[in-house]
Amino acid sequence: MKQVRGIEFHAGSREERLPDFAPDFPYIASRAELDCYPERLVPWHWHRAVELFYMESGALEYSTPQGRALFPAGSGGFVNTGVLHMTRPVGRAGENVQLVHLFDPSLIAGEPGSRIGQKYVLPLTAAPQVELIALSPADPAQAALLADIRAAFSLSEAADGCELRLRSALSEIWLRLLEQARPQLEQPARPGCSSEKIKALLVYIHEHYAEKISVTELAASAYLSERACFRLFRDCLHTTPAAYIQSYRLQMACEMLARSSESLTEVGRACGLGSSSYFGKLFREAMGCTPSEYRRKWQDGDKTGQE
Repeated sequence: MKQVRGIEFHAGSREERLPDFAPDFPYIASRAELDCYPERLVPWHWHRAVELFYMESGALEYSTPQGRALFPAGSGGFVNTGVLHMTRPVGRAGENVQLVHLFDPSLIAGEPGSRIGQKYVLPLTAAPQVELIALSPADPAQAALLADIRAAFSLSEAADGCELRLRSALSEIWLRLLEQARPQLEQPARPGCSSEKIKALLVYIHEHYAEKISVTELAASAYLSERACFRLFRDCLHTTPAAYIQSYRLQMACEMLARSSESLTEVGRACGLGSSSYFGKLFREAMGCTPSEYRRKWQDGDKTGQE
């Protein structure tokens, strides 16, 4: 199982890049040490793989366009393919650890158009109303499902036949997960949030964050009115375009501070945050420390981890 302390993205997008995702067996298992992520959060992103997770310790808040859900230790859940989501640890620092299965649904479904795919996989992956399924140990059926999700992590490290055993375990988990999803599947899809439109808006921001971005330009990039643009950000991300742009710029600044030796003036300008004084003020208000203090914390931490 791979230890993870950050997230990578495809260029100009917020689609997560999964470098260890092999085409001949599209699956990876990871142990996410959430307190080690820059900004101590996993920012808004999506991936084509589905996500099955188990909270080993601490607590984690998931945000999706449909709302927020809290996952304490011992709980877990499912994130559907292509769903925008953000996570933030809310447990005490140093104890927030998540175990994650990421896999392409084809691992279970097989060839496109297969009976298994049409009967069992597509009903879940093609349902826009099913973004996130929460599993609680307080429910006996869900507790058994959580135990199997956790047990499947040991299969990824086995030697002989691990791929077959893992596919079998995930297939059984999927069948029971489909049953847990029945109440959501029977509900109509919630109007108001177009996944492709909000992703197009995010891509524009991610490609132009260093520049001045007006709402008019942003809306036009996805062929929307300004009013529709504001509504999409409100309904999908529970924020405004300006607040998201500033948050994204600060995320980029955090990455530059943690990984480069560029001056604070250069970091501020490269991230669209203006002069070093204005950048410092915004950063301190958002992060609770100065850019210099943040850089020392993360770069000294990297050196300690390499020793």
